[in-house]
Amino acid sequence: MSRRDRAWRAAGAALIVGACAAALAMEGSALVLLALPVTLIGLALVVNGKRVAIAVRAERRGHCHTAEVIHAQRLRRRHGRRDRPQT
Repeated sequence: MSRRDRAWRAAGAALIVGACAAALAMEGSALVLLALPVTLIGLALVVNGKRVAIAVRAERRGHCHTAEVIHAQRLRRRHGRRDRPQT
């Protein structure tokens, strides 16, 4: 795990801790629901690390089929170039 990946995961943990602390401070208030999305974003960062940032950046640049493109590239790398049907 790289330093940058650990930094993203630490940022996610900080978001989770901060949101949970805020939720505990607002005990019984309806504003606790505002902490839920922050907690979920932090959880995604803790689990996936820097891949979340890469996916968000790719999505912002207009790659609406990022997952399919990455999967196809991995398949081509793993199995050689099988893009065209063999006749």
